[in-house]
Amino acid sequence: MPSSVPLVDLSPWFAGTSEGRAEVAGRIDQALRESGFLLVTGHGVPDDLRHRTRELAREFFALPEDVKQRYAVTVGGRGWLPPGVEANGYAEGTETPPDLKESYSAGADTRTGVAEVDGFWFQPNVWPHEVPGLGEVATEYMRRMRALADHLLEIFAAALGLAQSHFTRHTAHPTYTFNINWYPPMTRVGPPAPDQFRIGPHTDFGTVTVLDRQAGVGGLQVCTADGEWTDAPFHPEAFTVNIGDLMARWTGDRWRSTRHRVLPPAATAPDEDLVSLIFFYETDHDARITSLAPPLGTRTYPEVIASQYLKEKLDAITMS
Repeated sequence: MPSSVPLVDLSPWFAGTSEGRAEVAGRIDQALRESGFLLVTGHGVPDDLRHRTRELAREFFALPEDVKQRYAVTVGGRGWLPPGVEANGYAEGTETPPDLKESYSAGADTRTGVAEVDGFWFQPNVWPHEVPGLGEVATEYMRRMRALADHLLEIFAAALGLAQSHFTRHTAHPTYTFNINWYPPMTRVGPPAPDQFRIGPHTDFGTVTVLDRQAGVGGLQVCTADGEWTDAPFHPEAFTVNIGDLMARWTGDRWRSTRHRVLPPAATAPDEDLVSLIFFYETDHDARITSLAPPLGTRTYPEVIASQYLKEKLDAITMS
């Protein structure tokens, strides 16, 4: 397995011994400094929940276009993101064709009582009547992902020698997004245009991303510190974990928010379609993010309010 994306077993952390926790925290610190990506096993999320979520999502994506259109939204909405509404490369200022994917998007829906906040960050989730069970299963998946993400933030704090609640004290009422991405086969979408990807090159925006992916020819690639694109390793029991721009900023660039992309469908596998389950975790909408000072951090950024920072990023990738 390439050292650029190491595999870390979280079991010693959950076992609770000081030695085991220190080992896990140390390995994660090293991975986030060198790569920004890692694979984690020993996470405790049932395989059948992951499989069932993907299975029901496939039922939705197989529906006729006119049925899916009833749930159509744009980036930041809750429902179906059709082809053509998103181009992640724009987050880097690069004009690219739209990403070759469809998504079903859900997220945090526990309202604050402030209409302006709730209207974007805590919208009610919408579930298709045509796929009974998807809402229930996806809601349980998000519950497990939020718990895992908070555990990861606690490990992150330990990795830095900080109080265990250093990050999670800002996730009492967090914003988060759950995207189920369907990458259609070439037989459906045709050959990709120049510089068109299933997801264009970008960095994630929030604190931590937890990805359940499928192996494929047109799969995930990670950009190394040397600027080389490399296929991300796959482990069937593992989640792929990476940090986003907000966490890199929070740690004063000690840790890398790493560019990545999902390759377009390949002529060598024209029938390949893949489904990824992607949980983007953030913070409380009003959290003030202040960079860690040296020697932990290496660069000091101006303080930002999390929701304002993230909204600007989301607006950048939305196709008008």
